[in-house]
Amino acid sequence: MDVTERVAVVIGSTRPGRISPGIARWVRDVVQEHSSLRYELLDLAEVNLPLLDEPLMAALGQYQHEHTRAWSRTVSSFGGFVFVFPQYNWGYPAALKNALDFLYAEWSGKPASYVTYGTRGGNRGARQIREVLAGLHMRELDDHLELVITEDDVDEEWQLKDLGSTLRPYVEQARMIDVQMVDALKSVPQ
Repeated sequence: MDVTERVAVVIGSTRPGRISPGIARWVRDVVQEHSSLRYELLDLAEVNLPLLDEPLMAALGQYQHEHTRAWSRTVSSFGGFVFVFPQYNWGYPAALKNALDFLYAEWSGKPASYVTYGTRGGNRGARQIREVLAGLHMRELDDHLELVITEDDVDEEWQLKDLGSTLRPYVEQARMIDVQMVDALKSVPQ
């Protein structure tokens, strides 16, 4: 399969008890439903990168550690990315920033969108990641999601009571991510 046909739905939180995997699966399923692309989950908790430990800046591409080389191969194997993450203290999770910072050229030119969530939708985390995506020379899609998840949507353990009904209002907007991703990947220079 051509790299440009594969899109990673990145689970951007590694926190125990996180709801990101369920939201990421929902995103993957909705965008995959009518798509010609193959959307795959990529969980940063499973990637398990240490805090950035490369002695040289990523732009040089001279990786000293096997975990960085493995991460480089993984990221290079995808044509586009949808980052799914909660808003923490008006920002996005450190694990996601760390994963982005490990590499440079591997991200360049690839289309990206994001799905944020929080009690106000995660717009401040979205604002921050936009700057980083621009710094990595990724091609940000016009559409992204800011999912509002209120205390009424979660149980006493902060798990979503009914993921499907909570996210139902966002289905059409999620599908637009796929439409734009398909268009963006058609225009990737070969």
